[in-house]
Amino acid sequence: MTKRSLSMTLDPLLEADFAIQIHAASAIAAVVLGAFVLWRRKGTPLHKTLGRVWVLLMFAAATSALFIHEMRLVGPFSPIHLFSLFTYITLFNGLKAIIIDRDVVRHRAEMQGLYAGALMLAGAFTFLPGRRMHTVLFGADAGWTQSLLVIVPILVGAGFVWLNMRRRALRTGLPAPSRN
Repeated sequence: MTKRSLSMTLDPLLEADFAIQIHAASAIAAVVLGAFVLWRRKGTPLHKTLGRVWVLLMFAAATSALFIHEMRLVGPFSPIHLFSLFTYITLFNGLKAIIIDRDVVRHRAEMQGLYAGALMLAGAFTFLPGRRMHTVLFGADAGWTQSLLVIVPILVGAGFVWLNMRRRALRTGLPAPSRN
């Protein structure tokens, strides 16, 4: 019986196309910065500054994703590219809510939904065996066990963000996020 070695390596990212490198870097930075922004005090100058940086990171992640065509189902695109459209629409709605409408509750819901959907949900599936981030984190020989140890907590976290949004929506009378 051979022992599999698990080893993290950045080689799959360093050897990837530039669009993939930009996408991974901006998405990883958005995950870290977004968690910090979402769970800190809101409305402060720091929140506003870091929020602007986060919006730029999300825009960069969504735009760079449009240039990644490793899974082609409809021309050069796959269903994963719908997350770019989701990101653009949600960023627009979230920014409009806070800048034009001064609707803090809607702004919070849009940004939390974007974090849960485009970063946590979409990000969780990058750790499936055969995907680049799976290889980066676990090495080429790792299997499903390691993936599930990462994917399940991320999905549970996204579920908590979604439930929190639903609870706030019910409390404030806003439409709750859909289950679809």
